[in-house]
Amino acid sequence: MAENQQYVTLGVAEEIFAAPVEKVQEILDMRPIARLPQAPANLLGMIDVRGQGIPVLDLRLTLDMEPRDDTENTRIVVLSIDGADGERRLGLRTDRVFEVTILDDDELDPPPSISGAWNGRCIAGIGRRNGKFVTVLDLDILLGASAAPVTQAA
Repeated sequence: MAENQQYVTLGVAEEIFAAPVEKVQEILDMRPIARLPQAPANLLGMIDVRGQGIPVLDLRLTLDMEPRDDTENTRIVVLSIDGADGERRLGLRTDRVFEVTILDDDELDPPPSISGAWNGRCIAGIGRRNGKFVTVLDLDILLGASAAPVTQAA
């Protein structure tokens, strides 16, 4: 891990997640999202960012959490990720954005190793910030490696 790696910390429900700052292109206030017919539950639709259509995923639904209405703190984080078809841009709706920061330690703990179907491969590691756990997401795996977004059963 690079020394003094910077992260953008995101709040979803009561959890804190982090995205490597080099993946984040910009942070936007909520805006109208054009819905797409028959889209997976976590694909909210499209937004226009300076003439470019950007798909927006709901981080809560992507992580299999309960949906929530927008608040004054809801943000769209525009990311650049490596997908199956190369680099692509997408927006990630999150409950709030805290800050750009470094974590308390340069080294991340690996995701917990447990038995069962869960393998935590979308987690780059677990860090701490001010005594709280911060889950660092592997955005390329979570959002880019699969050709389609994660869907929820109807």
